[in-house]
Amino acid sequence: MPCAVIGRVGQCDADRDLQRNGISGRLGNLLAWLEEAAPDIVCLQELKASDDKFPAAALRAAGYGAVWHGQKSWNGVAIVTRGAEPVETRRGLPGDPDDTHSRYIEAAIGGVLVGCLYLPNGNPAPGPKFDYKLRWFERLTSYAKTLLETGAPVVLAGDFNVMPTDLDVYAPERWVDDALFRPEVRDAYQRLVAQGWTDALRALHPDERIYTFWKYFRNAFARDAGLRIDHLLLSPSLAGRLVAAGVDRDARARDHASDHAPVWIELSDANARSPRTAPRRRKERSGGRSVRRRREGGRGNPFFARNTHAGRAVFPHIELAHTPA
Repeated sequence: MPCAVIGRVGQCDADRDLQRNGISGRLGNLLAWLEEAAPDIVCLQELKASDDKFPAAALRAAGYGAVWHGQKSWNGVAIVTRGAEPVETRRGLPGDPDDTHSRYIEAAIGGVLVGCLYLPNGNPAPGPKFDYKLRWFERLTSYAKTLLETGAPVVLAGDFNVMPTDLDVYAPERWVDDALFRPEVRDAYQRLVAQGWTDALRALHPDERIYTFWKYFRNAFARDAGLRIDHLLLSPSLAGRLVAAGVDRDARARDHASDHAPVWIELSDANARSPRTAPRRRKERSGGRSVRRRREGGRGNPFFARNTHAGRAVFPHIELAHTPA
C-alpha cells in the first residue's frame, strides 16, 4: 500500500527573488509532481500564504484533501492527502503561547499521526534568531517525547534545518559557524533522535552521502554540493515497517524548482509479517551519489512517503491507516 509524500514550496534562502512566492508561485510544479508521483500524503513547508490564499480548491480538483496553517509572506505548513481529508489534531507546538510562527501542523491519517514541521533557520548565529531556533527545538523535543509515550505510530517530517553529521554536508569545514551545523543544533537533533526515533533515510543508507537541498548559486546542484536537512523520523512502531527511502533528485532539476528535493519513505502494511523483507525498489543513481528509488506499480507498493519543500508531503495511505511546489 502506498504511503504519502512530503513536499515543499519555497526555501529559506537569503535571495527572496528565488523563492517564487511560496506555494502560489510553485503551484504548477506541485500539481505536476502530485500527478506523477501520486503520493498518499504530502507535507508542505514555507507556504508563504495566509490561510485564505491556500490553494485548497486546486488541490481538491487534483484529488487531494488538506489541512494547513498559513502565514502571510512567511513560514506556513500543510498536510495534503490523496483521496481523503486528514483530521487535524494539532496546530502549532505547545510551550510558547506567544509564538505566532506557523511552523507545525499535525493530522491523523488512517491510523498514523503525521507531524509536519518547519524548524527555524537560526542564522545569523549567535544571535536572537539562533536563540529562537534552540528554544523551538527544545519545545519540539519535549512534545516529541509526549508523542512517543502514547505508543501511537507517528512520523515527524519536514525541514529540520540541521545537518546531523559531517556525512550530511558537502564541505563540513565551511559550515562550522552556520546555524544549520553548529554543535548546539546537532546536539539538539541527537537528543531528539535518542528518545527512540529512527532517522529513516540514514537508517537505510548509513554510509552514503545523500543530500536533500542544493543552493541556487555556484552551480551547486550540478556539482552535488548539497546538504541533508530534510528528515523523516519514525516512532518505534513504524520503524520496523520501513522498507525503502530515498530522494527524488529529478524534481530539483526542473524549471522553477525549489532548492529542496522530495525525500520519501516506503512502509509495509501494518499487517505484514516481515516488513523488512518486502520487495525493494531498484536503486538508481543520479549524479553518482544521491539515491533515488522509483516506485514500481504505483499504488501496489506497501507504503510510500515523500518529503519535499515548498509544499511537503507526509505519508501513510488512508487504506491503512515532500517536492517543491
